Amino acid sequence: MNKLFGYANRYLEKSDWRDIAMLKFCLFSMGILAGIRIPEKNRKQAGCVAAAVFVATYIPLMAKFISVILEKEK
Repeated sequence: MNKLFGYANRYLEKSDWRDIAMLKFCLFSMGILAGIRIPEKNRKQAGCVAAAVFVATYIPLMAKFISVILEKEK
């Protein structure tokens, strides 16, 4: 667990405000997908938008996080 926290700390050191904003959008859209409480007629559209935002933000975030994990420790 401490190793994971170390990776997270290194990731945040290498991040700027855009990365943190993207992380927030990713978590927000994941929350919408997990607990969708939208009227039935709008549910599919909201779910599609949230899924698209989630995928669009998750891929670059995980790519950067994996690069932090794979780089040599200082």
